[in-house]
Order: sequence, then structure tokens, then C-alpha cells
Amino acid sequence: MEISATKIWFDDERMFTLLSDGRTIGVPLSWFPRLFNAPKHLREKYELWRSGKWIHWEELDEDLSVEAMLNQSAPPR
Repeated sequence: MEISATKIWFDDERMFTLLSDGRTIGVPLSWFPRLFNAPKHLREKYELWRSGKWIHWEELDEDLSVEAMLNQSAPPR
């Protein structure tokens, strides 16, 4: 079974992702400058693509792979 996102939310410093296997992961917003600098209302306008394997923000031109977030221990390049 591939892990996918079912929901995401934010606090002032992190993005949290609820995964299909019940885990929750949190990553620093500073890893993603577009999200970090975006107003809250735009951060919350995301779509789950490809059955939750990707998170997409149309207005921010940002796409994040759940698999990449799971495999990162440092900021993505």
C-alpha cells in the first residue's frame, strides 16, 4: 500500500500531514519558501492530487510529493 495524504494543516512554523496509515508528520514551513511566505488563506487552498500522493497549491504554483516529504530529513532542494 502506498502512503498518501488525507489532510494537511499548519501552525505558524510547520505543515502537518495526516497520512493514510494513520501517522501524522510535521515538516518546517521554512523548507518551502512559497508556503512559508504565503498568507494563511492561500496555504489552506490546497488540493490532493493522484489519490493524495501529491499536494498542490494552484495559486502558489507549489506541488509537494508525500513520498519526498517522508524521505527527507533535511530541506528538499
